[in-house]
Amino acid sequence: MNRVAQFLLGGLLVALAFPSPGKELEFGGYTWTVRFGRGGPGPNAWEESNVWIDAATNLHLKITQRDGNWSCAEVTMRKRLGFGRYQFQVEGRLDQLDDNVVLGLFNYPTGNVGSDGTHEIDIEFARWGNHKNPMGNYTIWPAEKSLRQVSKSFPFTLVDDLTTHWFVWDRKGVKFRSLQGHHDDGAEEIASWLYRPDEPAKRISQQPMPIHINLWLFKGLVPKNGQEVEVIIHQFKFTPE
Repeated sequence: MNRVAQFLLGGLLVALAFPSPGKELEFGGYTWTVRFGRGGPGPNAWEESNVWIDAATNLHLKITQRDGNWSCAEVTMRKRLGFGRYQFQVEGRLDQLDDNVVLGLFNYPTGNVGSDGTHEIDIEFARWGNHKNPMGNYTIWPAEKSLRQVSKSFPFTLVDDLTTHWFVWDRKGVKFRSLQGHHDDGAEEIASWLYRPDEPAKRISQQPMPIHINLWLFKGLVPKNGQEVEVIIHQFKFTPE
């Protein structure tokens, strides 16, 4: 998908094609751009048709297969958010995702904040291709690239398909929590983790970043069960510090 600009050069009409901006949608009070094309993580193909808002204003993300070709889904918030509480209410049996499927709820640095492998704060549900791995993953990537990321992984089993996940980020640390059901409090906890390191300015980002939500295939591998996957985000809510 390209837009075409035409201009005169030496008396000749020249046409240049530029990438078109992605489809945008409104969700949770923010504007999000829907990803399309090819690239990492994975690498994968990304399709705009795999993302939509339903009549109840819920956000749907789907991994689909058409004629043997698999594609994934991602949205990126146009606005950058800083310290505060980030909450996601999700529908889907996250404990039963295929070994090659990843759901990510995270912020990610723009180019003027840092490179890949820095700054990011992740809630991810993935077994990374190996059924023996626990499904839940919290990860913090350092502000300084020379340092290593820090993670906590956890197994869990759900009683239904509704969960709430949040992280609270401030200049000294990050607190994560996952809950069974849709709650604003700490009821029905699945897992939690508080990370408060020495030298937090080196190990925790201090810069505002956009939020990403994605559903993708680890290393671009097709689901082992051969099935398409859909996850619904009922709510994203940000409360500034």
